[in-house]
Amino acid sequence: MPPQPSTSNGTPSILPLTNALMSKLKPAKIFKSAVEPQPPLTPGSQSQRSPSSGPRHITGICFDDRGDQLITAGEDETFRLYNCKTGKAPKTLNSKKYGVDLPRFSHKSTAIIHASTKEDDTIRYHSLHDNKYLQYFKGHKGRVVSLEVSPVDDGFMSSSMDKTVRLWDLRTPNCRGLLSLPSTPIVAYDSTGVVFAVAVNNYSRILLYDQANYDKAPFLVITLEDPTLALISYPPRPIYMTSLSFSSNGKYLLVGCSGDAHYILDAFEGHLLAKLEGHMGLERRSTGAPPSIEPARGCSGEEVSWTPDSKYIIGGSLDGRVLVWDVQSLPLRQGEVDLKMHPTRIQPLVTLDGHPGPSRCVKFNPRLAMMVTAGAELAFWLPDQSGDTEEIARELLKKRGV
Repeated sequence: MPPQPSTSNGTPSILPLTNALMSKLKPAKIFKSAVEPQPPLTPGSQSQRSPSSGPRHITGICFDDRGDQLITAGEDETFRLYNCKTGKAPKTLNSKKYGVDLPRFSHKSTAIIHASTKEDDTIRYHSLHDNKYLQYFKGHKGRVVSLEVSPVDDGFMSSSMDKTVRLWDLRTPNCRGLLSLPSTPIVAYDSTGVVFAVAVNNYSRILLYDQANYDKAPFLVITLEDPTLALISYPPRPIYMTSLSFSSNGKYLLVGCSGDAHYILDAFEGHLLAKLEGHMGLERRSTGAPPSIEPARGCSGEEVSWTPDSKYIIGGSLDGRVLVWDVQSLPLRQGEVDLKMHPTRIQPLVTLDGHPGPSRCVKFNPRLAMMVTAGAELAFWLPDQSGDTEEIARELLKKRGV
């Protein structure tokens, strides 16, 4: 299904991501029943559902290492497995007893780990092949809000509303590392697995640790302060971080936030480089819901991510649009960090019309020229290879040597 240009000997060739290609992304397949609808209201249940709650949403998505499969987790307490190459109807697995959130493939495409939303806060290791649990990782005393697998081995990290970060290994149920923080943390590995980052909400700090010396102090503490927020309101609305991700070269750190801006930081010295604008924050359920006084995480923290080459950032919006930011020309800053320096404000390269309702999860396939967005529906996006009439005419002129 995704385009795979082939060379003369039939092996796949590389399709570089360019401004033109990113502008031509269009929904190739939409799964309208990717989440089960809300059950009908009964007389006794009317008071339990908020009028602004709206339909159920997908809260987490993840590709396997090869980009062949996609797993989704939804508020209907199911996870669904999709084939990215054929786009065939999914395999649906239920987790009605424990709920499901933050699905993450291990390095095997037949097994995932996921967080629970009911019963307890245990992380579960699940076999997709025979629909059985392989291991339970117990320890958290609050809901798990961030879960990341190491890019190089069987280790993984989790962070929870109990204000702790735990380090695990798939081969043993016992926690092998514990960090206690003053507030709810968010975690991320860099591409080498040597460094990991911990964002601490309410304190606007991001701590960078050496994986081999996590029990020692962080080697870099970054303060995330945006002086432009004071131009909008005073006191400025606090930044609430929902996701962290390193660029593929490890130079930059993307900080996803619940409000109307995301940020790019220099991962070596901590300079605030850029502010991504143009979208509507996803902390509310719908555009009709009133904003909260205190910033909060929406039902998903996966609304923004890098493309595999780290040239672009793709993100969702409360109004359903999907935005692409070109980040190939980020400013260079050196020396002492100046918290009063304004970040470069980056507007979207292109804004794509998404599916109805919020686009809560947005990710690019790690191997194929394919983007996936999710909310109340799931969409597979591919670049439109047909080209417009002007481009076709130019190609014909080139062939004729004009």
